[in-house]
Order: sequence, then structure tokens, then C-alpha cells
Amino acid sequence: MRSKGHTAPREDERLMPAGTPRIPGRVIAVIGAGEPTAAAWASAFEVGRLLARSGCVLVTGGLSGVMQAASEGARSEGGLVVGILPGGDPSTANPHVEVRIATGMGDARNAILCNTAEAFIAVGGSYGTLSEIAFALKRGKPVVGLNSYELLPEVIAVESPAEALEVLGLKAADGSGGPA
Repeated sequence: MRSKGHTAPREDERLMPAGTPRIPGRVIAVIGAGEPTAAAWASAFEVGRLLARSGCVLVTGGLSGVMQAASEGARSEGGLVVGILPGGDPSTANPHVEVRIATGMGDARNAILCNTAEAFIAVGGSYGTLSEIAFALKRGKPVVGLNSYELLPEVIAVESPAEALEVLGLKAADGSGGPA
């Protein structure tokens, strides 16, 4: 029985107790090869850095290569990094992943990644990147390609990390990227 004057908690309070941190912004995935070129590594790092500066949550496959570079860039700016891992062991995540989701699903985890993020930035890529692009497009989500696959007209080709953010309507705290 409630005490007199007590009001029922709002719906969001029932699901999230007081003091629980809220996701700070849009959830954007960075996808790409596990063994990228030096240029792709640098681009992914910069994309991660700019996403964090724009207040986005970065989600990746959580492992090495482009995933690690973007994660490191995001963390260098204090961003939140989520890794959706193919295996069942959370310790396999790169050291910059804060939230480690160990799926035990192998490549099928790409579907989870594509259900989680609202938009995708592909940096370079390999076969796994192609599957992520296909899943994202099938779900009607925007895919930006930075020196990545331009097989389909739905993949929006860009030439820089700042342009990738601009295409998604994001703006970093330093003013780089597009409108927030």
C-alpha cells in the first residue's frame, strides 16, 4: 500500500531505477576489416573520435582492426563503446570496449549489430563488412562508405570522416561534421 501523497513512478522509472545512466545519444556502428590498411586504421580512429565528440554511442564488432581503431578513437574523447562479439568470451574484446556483449553466435552476430545501430559507417572492409552492409540496408538503415564498398547506390560514398558524420546529420563538439 502506498503512503498518502505518493505518486506512482513514471514508466521509465520502473524500467530504469533512479541514477541509472542513460544512453547519451545516437547509436552508430563503425564496420570494417579486422586487418585494415594503415589509412583505414587512421580513418576509423578519426570516425570514432568524431562520433564521441558528437555525443554518439559507438557500436562495433568489438574485435581488432577497424573495430579497435574506432573504439580507441571514441574512448580518447570519453565516448561510450559497445562491442557485439562473435564468441562467448567477453575477454576477447579489444581493450577500448566498455560494454562487452558476448553472443556466442559467430558471424550471425552481424544481425544483432545491425539491429542495434541506427546508422553505419563502413571504413574499408572485407567479407564480414559486406554482410553487415547487406543486413543494414535490408533493415532500411543508412550506410556511409569511407573508402569502402560502393556496390549499391544505397551506400553513400564519402571521402573523409567529417563528411561521414555530415551525411548522417551529426556534428562534433568542435564543429566538424554536419548539423546536430
